[in-house]
Amino acid sequence: MSSYVIRGANILGETVSDIAIEDGVITAIGAGLEGDEVIDATGLVALPGLVDLHTHVREPGREDAETVLTGSKAAARGGFTCVHAMANTDPVADTAGVVEQVWRLGREGGYCDVQPVGAVTIGLGGERLAELGAMADSAAAVRVFSDDGKCVSDAVIMRRALEYVKAFDGVIAQHAQEPRLTEGAQMNEGPLSGELGLTGWPAVAEEAIIARDVLLAEHVGSRLHVCHLSTRGSVEIIRWAKGRGIDVTAEVTPHHLLLSDDLVRSYDPIYKVNPPLRSNDDVAAVREGLADGTIDIVATDHAPHPMEDKECEWSAAAFGMLGLETALSVVQQTMVDPGLLTWAEVAEKMSAKPAEIGRVSNQGRPLEVGEPANIVLVDPAATRVIDARDTASLSRNNPYAGLTLSGEVVATFLRGRPTVRDRALVEGVTV
Repeated sequence: MSSYVIRGANILGETVSDIAIEDGVITAIGAGLEGDEVIDATGLVALPGLVDLHTHVREPGREDAETVLTGSKAAARGGFTCVHAMANTDPVADTAGVVEQVWRLGREGGYCDVQPVGAVTIGLGGERLAELGAMADSAAAVRVFSDDGKCVSDAVIMRRALEYVKAFDGVIAQHAQEPRLTEGAQMNEGPLSGELGLTGWPAVAEEAIIARDVLLAEHVGSRLHVCHLSTRGSVEIIRWAKGRGIDVTAEVTPHHLLLSDDLVRSYDPIYKVNPPLRSNDDVAAVREGLADGTIDIVATDHAPHPMEDKECEWSAAAFGMLGLETALSVVQQTMVDPGLLTWAEVAEKMSAKPAEIGRVSNQGRPLEVGEPANIVLVDPAATRVIDARDTASLSRNNPYAGLTLSGEVVATFLRGRPTVRDRALVEGVTV
């Protein structure tokens, strides 16, 4: 493996220095370092490789929308060196065999680490616990379990799951959606849903499940993670729970940081997502929650869909948006540029903390000598108009198409090996 020197990078936006890489680790940080290859990082910010706790790679079963390989390539282009692959595949990732298949496909691809998320219940059916212990003991060493796409709505099943994962320090990641309150829901419930004639998805459907689950987590003394939090009330509940000492973490997606339900006026299914785009007040609240630490991390909820599932009438369209390749730009535009987060705080919320929640010990590490060389270089001065066709994903359901976003990933290193250089994927990456 070649040795590299990243010359003149602005590490975490705080210190300009060279970074030397050899044999997959950072060997020196300082001035005037030498290596086989020198990468000019003047004006670029160096961050630890990003970690996504919430990615849909669709394989096995929906390889027409995405595969582990194409999802990994999209992740690398976005600066990610590790993603957690959600369990709503076909077959569902509810056994050791399926999670090991996904894990091995990620290793073979080589563009980022792919850590499977195991289902909480068999077939996401919400009735019987899946093989949580077997998945935890598998080669994939699963520590995050979620029925994402569906809520574990039965309180008894949720309690049992929270109790079960304590044995191996696992976490239940809940898709907070009370199903009886969201039957046929199409968008955020409010004046606009009435105006447009679309069935509303009320904020209370999210908030009621979060309130229930933080109390269950407290009762059994287990870890709870709340997926794609989207309302002001949800932020307030998480803030209350943390103040009470409950072991709960929460994520917000890039699209809930930037986009609001006003966009649904177009009836363009590109904006159909679950939970739905919320009001401008909710957008402000989740930004505030991320800035003050109530919300722990940003997670993409990257949800690719083939063209026929999105280019149709609103009611028939699938829920979901792409997110891996644009996440860092959205966070820069909504949080860094306005002064709500520093780059060091971005590293905490998009690298260190998601790795900690997912118990991935070799990712999310600081940029220090002796640590794995998982590094992303971003040009904060760049602006780019998003082109839905310019993607490594097999799908094109990009809600940012046509928008101008701040920042661009210039290079990504996975354990000292470049997966992206000069803003382009490195082809033929090997393990």
